Amino acid sequence: MNPHSEPRKPGTDNPSPASASPPSASPPEPPAPGAPPGPPVSADPTRAADPTAATTPATPFIVPDPSAPSLSCNAYAPADPTASRPSSAPAGSQADSRPRDATAPDETATEPPVTLRGPAELADALPYLMGFYPDDSIVMVALHGERARFGGRLRLGIPTDTTQWPDVCDQLADCLITGARDRATRPVGILVFLCQEPSQGESGKDVRDRLRPLAQRLRTACGAQDVPVLEALCISNGRFWSYCCPDFRCCPTEGTPLFLPGTSVMAAAAAYAGMQVRGSLKEMEARLAPRTGPRAADQEQALDAAAATLMPRMLRRDGAPAVRRETLDLAHAMICRFRQDTPTGSNRARDACDDALITDREAADLVLGLQDRGTRDRAAEWMDGPEAAPALRLWRALARRCAGGYVEHAAAPLTLAGWVCWSTADDPSARVALTRALTVDPGYVFAQMLHRAINDGLDPEPLRRCLREQRREAERAADGPAVVPEEPQGPAKRPGPPRPGAADRPRGPRGGTGPGTRTPGAAGKRRTGRDGDRSRR
Repeated sequence: MNPHSEPRKPGTDNPSPASASPPSASPPEPPAPGAPPGPPVSADPTRAADPTAATTPATPFIVPDPSAPSLSCNAYAPADPTASRPSSAPAGSQADSRPRDATAPDETATEPPVTLRGPAELADALPYLMGFYPDDSIVMVALHGERARFGGRLRLGIPTDTTQWPDVCDQLADCLITGARDRATRPVGILVFLCQEPSQGESGKDVRDRLRPLAQRLRTACGAQDVPVLEALCISNGRFWSYCCPDFRCCPTEGTPLFLPGTSVMAAAAAYAGMQVRGSLKEMEARLAPRTGPRAADQEQALDAAAATLMPRMLRRDGAPAVRRETLDLAHAMICRFRQDTPTGSNRARDACDDALITDREAADLVLGLQDRGTRDRAAEWMDGPEAAPALRLWRALARRCAGGYVEHAAAPLTLAGWVCWSTADDPSARVALTRALTVDPGYVFAQMLHRAINDGLDPEPLRRCLREQRREAERAADGPAVVPEEPQGPAKRPGPPRPGAADRPRGPRGGTGPGTRTPGAAGKRRTGRDGDRSRR
């Protein structure tokens, strides 16, 4: 199937903003004979009850449309469970390998699919697949099964050193294809997206030409493992170019404009499912970046002063437990302060308000106190309920305070931010935070464990359950041991005469009547009557 075999009519690449779907999009396919009629955009009603459905992008699949050279996808069908990615992705990459249910392929056949025609709608669907706009990134999407379901997704920043491109391409292709093969399936094809904005003096066409060797090397690396690249797109400056289609009628040299936001079929499907795109990757990373300029110098001085005071206290006999309690009390106070003052507006405005809620000295004490593993683990208990949102704002604010020579100290608050995002079903934001944590400290074990757990599709509930139990145990310990009422005791017995020891005790059969079983003495005389009668009176 060649999605570029049909020329695009003039004016169909940039539809009117008022249109609910682009003119090039065909109406949904009718359901199979005998199946109940469904809505124009199909959705699994069970996804609405899933807390991850509102924040995690759905995984579509691509199927050929026999009536026209197009790509059809059901944006709500469960993806193939084997379409996953191993956790041994290149450093700095983000992979999504959440296992998905594929036990009911017939159910998806009865739902009217959403049709994606050509590379324009593939480019428009990319942010919904990732959960954000992947700036300056290589994105690879695996297709699985007869219906070519969207499977594993892999993202890596484009290396600035072009000499690294061959090795990076080989590693990415092996990571995506081998990981799927290990799960008893094999991709039938791969989609490649190269996303990068023009630098100063460049145009989108210049970016396309500059990244062409990278796209060709990715196609060669995938072809070496007998998996074809069905489409390779360059997205830059609001336009896209195809590296696979030589037809200028559908892929002109000046590029094709992307759909206006909210006017594509995928945008309508995402709105129906309640999915959201969290902005661009650069915007998400900027919320975690350290301070710069004079504010960074002031914060670094506060960190130096706090470290000079903290180190002697930690070396005392009871200094570490006291510092741990003070750090947790201060963090709890900050969470209460953040909860009482909820900012509004853009992300930048809200982050500025959060920065104003905490002083440099308070931030310094928290940043240094969280370097203790026990303190960090106790702080991870604020991961759900009304404490989750203010805790996430606090960890982001602390990550921005790790400036100058304290950049590596940001691993703790960044990991806590990633943990809260994962616990609240915001996997894209969790991956960004954990990737940032591993960038500043590649050996941070907690971040490594969480990053691998997300990529392996694990459920955070067991860890949340352990943290809740840990909190309950801490609360019971703080209340003190329970007072157990003593059982009433009877009257004390008067001590009797000491029993003869083993050496003084006469030997003989126990309970016998032979000689030596009774000790003559006063007791024997007292039991004898006047006339020799030994019976009791």
